[in-house]
Amino acid sequence: MVRGRIGVALGSGGARGWCHIGVLRGLDALGLAPDVVAGCSMGALVGAAYAAGRLDALEEWTRGMTRTRLVSMLDVSLISGGLVEGRQIARVLKDLGLPERIEDLDRPFAAIATDMETGREIWLTEGDLGAAVRASAALPGVISPYHHEGRWLLDGGLTNPVPVSAARALGAEIIIAVNPNGKRFGQIWQAAPPEDGPWSAIAEALPEGMRKQLSWLMPDDPGPRPPNYVDVVSTAIDVMTEQIRRSRLAGEPPHALLSAHLAHVSVLDLHRAPEAIEEGRRLVERHADMLGELRQG
Repeated sequence: MVRGRIGVALGSGGARGWCHIGVLRGLDALGLAPDVVAGCSMGALVGAAYAAGRLDALEEWTRGMTRTRLVSMLDVSLISGGLVEGRQIARVLKDLGLPERIEDLDRPFAAIATDMETGREIWLTEGDLGAAVRASAALPGVISPYHHEGRWLLDGGLTNPVPVSAARALGAEIIIAVNPNGKRFGQIWQAAPPEDGPWSAIAEALPEGMRKQLSWLMPDDPGPRPPNYVDVVSTAIDVMTEQIRRSRLAGEPPHALLSAHLAHVSVLDLHRAPEAIEEGRRLVERHADMLGELRQG
């Protein structure tokens, strides 16, 4: 028997946030199924699927993601305030069978976003579910801001990257927080080996004929590659959100904090869901004794 209502605070982290799927699987297996869900950015997307009882469908979708499929989903628009507009986010939720409104979820849910005008934290707890998740995932420099209910909203990770406070406000008495951006030995960014440089990902997604035409652009000697655009943007956000996360959690700590170590996965490596999900499962296994203490003997 659990001592009280369990809430999860699922943090931001782009593709690293697929680890939330593994964590939620592990918590269910331990008899610690969350009663309320607060999510930020990717945590909002995974949290919404869980709160709707559609985690199986989301996991199946993520495991079918490839680099080619990812490229086909990117709605590039350099005049929208980001590299992509992110319209596919709401479409994915609809295709997975999630309800249109937050009120129709099986569990209380909050998506965290940031008001671009005031810099204030916004909790989205009712209304259009797709809009709430899309706004929460508006990663600066990557996904464009989202206009919702008269405000331009940015990624919630800018103000509350692991939303413990929101989970508590939803009625959680025991809160398990998940940080996809854990830092092993203080490492924030990990350089990719030469063969995994930016050209390899792009080339793999192109038709064979186009690859041949562009082969002259690809370096003969890969060597160590410099950080690319996504590396720089995601690492800068990591540096900032790490400081915010520490400050927020120091003032309002969860009962349990699970930190994934996925520095080698960039925010847009959405095709690497299996390894992130497995890291989430390992997190729960490593902390099974601590989590077990949240239950009455």
